[in-house]
Amino acid sequence: MKTSLSHRELAELGARARLAEIDRERAELLRAFPGIQRSSASHAGPGAVRRSRTISPAAKKRMSAGMRKYWARRKAQQAQRKQA
Repeated sequence: MKTSLSHRELAELGARARLAEIDRERAELLRAFPGIQRSSASHAGPGAVRRSRTISPAAKKRMSAGMRKYWARRKAQQAQRKQA
């Protein structure tokens, strides 16, 4: 009995086989070099909690003033372009 698989199905089978091979290689490497485990939050996987940076009220005030200046300059430039 001959089964016909589409190119996509064959590609998926190949991808699954390759992922299994990569998983085996990874496990071997981690056994050989246990100190190379990833420890940063960006690689911790799902459920990892990232803490946000806290900004002091003074810093927020400076940032706010800077953004007001930025938008004022940008608005003035747009007005000049419309007049020209």
